[in-house]
Amino acid sequence: MTDRELAEQCLKGSRSAQQILWKRYSASMYAVCRRYFDRDDDARDALQEGFIRVFNYLNQWNEQGPLGAWVRRVMVNNALNMVKSSGRRGMQQPIDSSEEVANWDGGALMQLQAEDLIRLIQEMPEGYRTVFNLFAVEGYSHQEIAAMLEITESTSKTQYHKAKGWLRARLERR
Repeated sequence: MTDRELAEQCLKGSRSAQQILWKRYSASMYAVCRRYFDRDDDARDALQEGFIRVFNYLNQWNEQGPLGAWVRRVMVNNALNMVKSSGRRGMQQPIDSSEEVANWDGGALMQLQAEDLIRLIQEMPEGYRTVFNLFAVEGYSHQEIAAMLEITESTSKTQYHKAKGWLRARLERR
């Protein structure tokens, strides 16, 4: 079934089409949600709420790109909304301009298995983890991240650099 056919059937209320959409994307979208939360329960809640949004707003998919890309964007936005509404404003940490993060190219990451990297990312402080995922994994610019998280571009850059330093320190311990 094509993306278009699947979306049309879901919009008509077909439970079997909704189940196909769930089966097609739930595993990869769970992985997306899991990167934003350190607890599995929070990631599962984000996944469930994200799919509710997908089904409620599927009529807004305009076929400009693949359905999976649109579903991913809904999941990321939902995860960000959950992070922001949780009351744990990890992105609002004060910026210590005297703190220098050593230049690091990330080459050590290539030595890690994907599962190890995901575990490390999940252990990051919330602000680091959120910005790292948005910039390094999702490919958003710092300007876009700042707008999404309602922080300054400078804070986004600082959180990303601190996240890299945090990862570097953990990798050096290995």
